[in-house]
Amino acid sequence: MIDMLGLVFISIGLFFDFVGCLGLVRLPDVYNRLQASTKCITLGTCSILFGAFLIHGFVAAGIKALLCILFLVLTSPVSAHALARAAHKSGVKLCEESVVDRYAEDGN
Repeated sequence: MIDMLGLVFISIGLFFDFVGCLGLVRLPDVYNRLQASTKCITLGTCSILFGAFLIHGFVAAGIKALLCILFLVLTSPVSAHALARAAHKSGVKLCEESVVDRYAEDGN
């Protein structure tokens, strides 16, 4: 039963990773692509790792999967923010359809 639940989490993770990769190809600018990759890939990869943890249990591989989830959840938002801020400071333009630019509003 737990193995089946682990496979369900892995399948959900693969779906989210696929949607995130599709967003990288289809979205118009670096900021939207960063949004897609950060949200979908983080959720997808965490789901895959949690599925691996459910399948393996509390052995070395399962504990490593949990630690990877913790690392990914802590570092992914920070790195996405740093990349978006660096792109904005270096002058990368938003797409024409964008309506809000919080960095420009703040004067940074």
